[in-house]
Amino acid sequence: MILETQRLLLREMRLSDLDALLLVLGDAKSMRYYPKPFDREMVRKWIDRHRRNYAQHGLGLWAMVLKTTGEVIGDCGLVWQEVEGHQELEIGYHVRRDQQMQGYATEAASACQDYAFNVLGSDHRVISLIRPENIPSRRVAEKNGLKVVQETLWRDIPHYIYAVQRSESKLLISSNLRSREV
Repeated sequence: MILETQRLLLREMRLSDLDALLLVLGDAKSMRYYPKPFDREMVRKWIDRHRRNYAQHGLGLWAMVLKTTGEVIGDCGLVWQEVEGHQELEIGYHVRRDQQMQGYATEAASACQDYAFNVLGSDHRVISLIRPENIPSRRVAEKNGLKVVQETLWRDIPHYIYAVQRSESKLLISSNLRSREV
C-alpha cells in the first residue's frame, strides 16, 4: 500500500490487475479524451511502464482499490512528465465508468497532492494536464485547488496545465491519510 484514504487504497499496479484496468482504460467512453481506448496489450504495457516508474522514481500511477470490496476501480498517482522542456510532477487519474461521479478521483487525487507536498517534500508545483473539453477531470482538479495556469500543446494535443504550488495548497496531512515510509 502506498496511500490509504477514507474509502480507497492506492497500491502499486500488478500484472494481475490487467483485466480490471482494461475495464477502465479500454472503455471508449471513459477514454474519449485519449487518442484511442487501450487494448489488452496497451494495458499490459501501461502496467509495465508504471512498474518501471516505481523502480526508477519511487512513484507512478497506482491501482485505485475500493476498501470495502478490494476491487480495482481505476488508477491514480504521481508521474514525472516533460512539459515545454521542464520536468513536472503530474497527478493523473482514471476511474471505471460505473464508479465515476462518486468522488473517488477527487479523493485519490487529493491524497496524491498531499503525498507530493507533505511526504515527498516537493517544493515545486504539482500539475494535471487536462484536455479543455474534459470537464469531469477539470472539476476534480479544481476541487483540489488546482487552477489553469496556461494552455499548451502536449503530445500535439491542446491541454490546460492545471497547477498548485505548495504554498497555495490547502491540503494538510489528514488523519485519514496514511502512507508508507519513503
